[in-house]
Amino acid sequence: MPRKPTILLCVPFLLTAACGGRGQSEERPGRLVVFAAGSLARPLRAALDSFAAQTGTKADLETAGSLETARKVTELGKTPDVIALADEEVFPQLLMPRFTTWYARFARNRMVIAYTDRSRYADSVSEATWRDVLTRRDVQVGRADPDLDPAGYRTLLVFQLAERHYNDPNLAQRLLANASRRNMRAKSAELVALLQAGEQDYAWEYESVAQAAGLRYITLPVQIDLSAPDTALYASASVRVLGGAPGDTITIIGRPIRYAVSIPTAAPNHDTAQRFVAWLLSAGGRSVLRSERLDALEEPQFTGSGVPHAVRFPN
Repeated sequence: MPRKPTILLCVPFLLTAACGGRGQSEERPGRLVVFAAGSLARPLRAALDSFAAQTGTKADLETAGSLETARKVTELGKTPDVIALADEEVFPQLLMPRFTTWYARFARNRMVIAYTDRSRYADSVSEATWRDVLTRRDVQVGRADPDLDPAGYRTLLVFQLAERHYNDPNLAQRLLANASRRNMRAKSAELVALLQAGEQDYAWEYESVAQAAGLRYITLPVQIDLSAPDTALYASASVRVLGGAPGDTITIIGRPIRYAVSIPTAAPNHDTAQRFVAWLLSAGGRSVLRSERLDALEEPQFTGSGVPHAVRFPN
């Protein structure tokens, strides 16, 4: 389906309030504006604070589900200096080549089932029993919105993969039925508070988020947790979600979980953004991310053209 153009009407001198984008950043000259996935809130905040301590650069971090974050750019016309997402595929699907021409993979993760000591059946849930526990009617199971957050559509992919891995007919449907829409949130990070408050018993989460929050969690077989480097292992699963413009949909194919970062072509503070991303991908940046439980890749992997020299070859 062809994309519908987004029309932005701006009144001079009210550019910031009406349109965001460059106008929004021009209110804060030299101040780095970072849009990021919700699961990156803690690691990137720590990275930005460390970078600020070294360089004096102040930064604003705005988090949301990765699809919602991309739509701030594609639909609302906002232009951050840096954009970091929980799924590298959001870049080619929604943002390239119009808004950026490249991205760098910099971290990985896996899907887990998070819970607390207060969760129903916490004393009996395990890698062997989770399918039974999470389909019981008296259990509240949370998940992220698949149209806003990759953790949401990855949860649905895990359901499909689990059904095939365990040869358990209708398992995906049973898991989905017991993870009702009323227990769905815009981003997976919001599920943590619900677990801690006892409002939900279990939640489909990223391992890094569960670890950082001190939650208990069940690990899943590598054949279904989206952690293996072998893309073919997960490609049999797919879901459709909303795209980058009203009325659009895109197909998401099962792939290993990889986080990616880029600098929009029209970033207002492009030079500062280059310095930050170069540092984020360096040994110092990796150390900070890992201290916040994010599994940073030892070497970044670049896709696309026009990667700034300072980012690809940091000093």
